Formats: sequence, C-alpha cells, structure tokens
Amino acid sequence: MNDLLGKRVVLVTGKGGVGRSTLTAALSQVARRAGKRVLVAEVADGGDDYSALAQRFGLHQLPRAAAEIAPGIQGSQLLSDTGVELFLTSVLRMPILARTALGFEPLRRLFSAAPSLRELGTFFHLLTYLRAETAPGVPVHEVVLVDMPATGHTLALTGLPDVILRLVTRGPIADGLREGQSFLNNPARTSAYVVTLPETLPVTEALELLEGLEKNRVHQGGVFINRVPADGFTAEETAELTQFIQREKVFGAEGFLRIAESRKAVARLRASTRVPSLQLPELEQTGDALVEALASVLAAEPFRPGVP
Repeated sequence: MNDLLGKRVVLVTGKGGVGRSTLTAALSQVARRAGKRVLVAEVADGGDDYSALAQRFGLHQLPRAAAEIAPGIQGSQLLSDTGVELFLTSVLRMPILARTALGFEPLRRLFSAAPSLRELGTFFHLLTYLRAETAPGVPVHEVVLVDMPATGHTLALTGLPDVILRLVTRGPIADGLREGQSFLNNPARTSAYVVTLPETLPVTEALELLEGLEKNRVHQGGVFINRVPADGFTAEETAELTQFIQREKVFGAEGFLRIAESRKAVARLRASTRVPSLQLPELEQTGDALVEALASVLAAEPFRPGVP
C-alpha cells in the first residue's frame, strides 16, 4: 500500500461487477487518512445517469469539475467534451474561441462519433488535473484515483498516445500526448491495479488485462482478488470433504465447493503472473459501512509478492 500511495496516478481497472468502484472509494479513504490530497475520478459519458462510484459517496453522479465529495476527497467525471474544450482553450488561448469552435455542430458530431477522438478528450481532461499546481512543483492533487472502464476501453485509453503519435508527430496534440506519456508510462508516477474475483472467467480476463497493460507500457502495481470466501479448511480436510460431498447430499455443499473453486482460481492467478496480489475477504457490510470496512482491510494488509 505504501507503493500505491506513492504514485501520482492510480488506475483501478477490471471486469464489470468485480467491485472496482467500491475498491476505488475505499482506496480514497486510505489515501486521505495517509494525509494525501486525493482526487477520485471516473471515465464517464456526458449522458450517463448512473455512477456506481458516485453512489459510494452518497451522490447520483460525480461533479463535472473537481469538487469536494467527502472530507479531504475531491471527485470528478473525466469527460471527453470537457477535455476537448480544455485542449482547445490551451491552444487558442481564449476560452470563448474554444466554446465557439465546439458550438459548430459538425465538429461536435465528429468528436462524438470517432472513438479515438472521444478517448483523446478524456485523456486531456485527466492531463489537466495532473498539470494543476498550487505552487511550482506542488500538485493540487497528490493522488489521482481513476475508476477505469471495462477492459477494452481501459486498453484503448492507455494505448492511445502510441496510436495517435504514429499519425501526429508534431504540434500541440503530440506535445500533450507526450506529456501524458510522461505520467502514464512512468512507473514512478503511475500504476494500474487490476480488480478480479476468485472465479475462472474474471481471472482469465484479469490475466488478459495485465498482458495488455504491459504491451501499453503501463506499470502493473498489483491485483486485488476481491470477495474471497473465508477458508478454514486444511488441504487434507478439503480433499476428504470433497469426496464425501460427491457421494452424499450435504447442506452447505455449494458454499464449500465455492471455497475450493476460489482456492484454485487464486492459485492459477498467482502461478500465471509475476504481479503481486492481495486477497480481500468477502465482507457482510453494505453501502458506506462496506467502504469503511474495506478501507480498514486495505490499510492493514500487505501485498503478497508475485511469482519469482
């Protein structure tokens, strides 16, 4: 956790439904308690009417611009149109010209229709927050936690600079992308953390995501194995009970077999990657209580080293 909190940018990613947003909210609490100035952000669409991350802070949506959403924690959506406007403002030097340009309907449709251009806007919105300083060398936000979208969008966004820079090598777009690369592709500044469940398909997708992040030259800080059921059985007891369940109908068999499958999934994950991992227990709490409980677990547990 010390390594995670030492990063400027923490990308939290993984398959939908693995608890990514809850984990992001819990990490923000850990960072705040460590004395960090925290920004919690999520890649969003301007038309979204629901945000799982915002719900963790008692909100319907995160603000469009950074604002306090909890004591010591600011929040913001990362929006393509906002990023494009900020980029044009930095180039044209006059906000009114940027807004006039974006008011041109064919141009707005172009930015909305082209996937790479939408991601470019999101990229520049994030870069604007990373540039913000209260004084030279003193960032407004010491830790920026980004709740990333599902796997494909995460890889598209993190791989964007390389793709665009093959086509555009000069000018303000190229300069901005290279500045962004100085954050995203620098292990001292940025790490991605993959969230998964101890199940076959989520583990498979987590391994694919780790491989994609490596290709995009984004440092993989670790894997959070979320909702791991409590396992109070020895290997010998597990073998004996498994054989017994195969012969007899037993109340609770489904829960016991889930523990065994979870153990196999965790073992497979750890055997397949050098990236360190941390098991997070299945907790009974919900809502705010769940975020608080998870934050306490995160603050207390070290990551297990990856396979040498």
